[in-house]
Amino acid sequence: MGPLLDVQPTPLALLLLGREADPKSERGVECPGDLPSPSDPDLVARARAAKEKLGDRVFILGHHYQRDEVIEFADVTGDSFKLAREAAARPEAEYIVFCGVHFMAESADILTGPAQQVVLPDLAAGCSMADMATAEQVAECWDVLTEAGVAGTTVPVSYMNSSADIKAFTGRHGGTICTSSNAKRALDWAFAQGEKVLFLPDQHLGRNTAVRDMGLSLEDCVLYNPHKPNGGLTPRQLRDAKVILWRGHCSVHGRFSLDSVREVRERIPGVRVLVHPECKNEVVAAADEVGSTEYIIKALDAAPPGSKWAIGTELNLVRRLAKRYATEGAGNKEIAFLDKTVCFCSTMNRIDLPHLVWALESLVDGTVVNRIEVDPETEKYAKLALERMLALP
Repeated sequence: MGPLLDVQPTPLALLLLGREADPKSERGVECPGDLPSPSDPDLVARARAAKEKLGDRVFILGHHYQRDEVIEFADVTGDSFKLAREAAARPEAEYIVFCGVHFMAESADILTGPAQQVVLPDLAAGCSMADMATAEQVAECWDVLTEAGVAGTTVPVSYMNSSADIKAFTGRHGGTICTSSNAKRALDWAFAQGEKVLFLPDQHLGRNTAVRDMGLSLEDCVLYNPHKPNGGLTPRQLRDAKVILWRGHCSVHGRFSLDSVREVRERIPGVRVLVHPECKNEVVAAADEVGSTEYIIKALDAAPPGSKWAIGTELNLVRRLAKRYATEGAGNKEIAFLDKTVCFCSTMNRIDLPHLVWALESLVDGTVVNRIEVDPETEKYAKLALERMLALP
């Protein structure tokens, strides 16, 4: 099983993993202070000591895609929405240290109390998918829909993996947020409110939900490209469509291909392919099972001893699952990575142990670093959209 997951990052991958600075990043990658050296042998002890000193004043959240060295210090692990809700359920914690990416920390700030402060250990931990839809682009898209005469019958549904600005847009226009677990329920709700759905920002989750889960056809979906005039669509195409998909995607899940599925089936006879719904439609169609990160974990927990699985999601999680089922007497389930090339979430990996130690020790010293704050107006409408999701039947 070891060689199946022995994927080594290239020099370029190390740059993406946060080992170097990227001057073109939309968010700064330098910390306003001295980071501990990654080679510091006392990093683990320093993290433990800082966390112990802070006690109940700090609550550390770790997304499933984080490095093992960071997950070790998380009070709770989970997907983005689960973690935001966990933060909201800890009103006694002054500080929420979110080991994830920027949009997740924003969601935590929206859902937590005004006295709580949310910290993102590295501000460069963004999300390429979330950054594929800006407030200006989405406002322009709504103008295009208005000119085509369909805005009044279109309900926006935005994936949790979106900025607070996009969530606020969704709230203002009567829409809801969804996760990869409840996307079908969100679309069912939206179609009960209007005739069309504008799905932001992940085209693949929107398409897979509409076609695979709801029985719509690929022809019912059109792709809005914010980099083309009128999204590259005619008014007629917009009027005929049932689902208007934003041209965004996950840089990790978008790498998996139909060839990946075919190759792993030839390499591992009897393997079951389990992929995330952010994968391309043809990959989802060729897989045996499809589900969110939480679904993937539960499916492997329930899998029979000796079963073989190829998982199409972020590599840190797949490696962690492979280690778990190989070492905890879980029936020696064979867990393989669906792709042969490195597939870390580069921005998630920017949060490493030095950044976590720096953030925690700064809090011990009375300095709140990298605080994530959503302005009150944006928070108001983003929270409205999130509350609509919580109220989904």
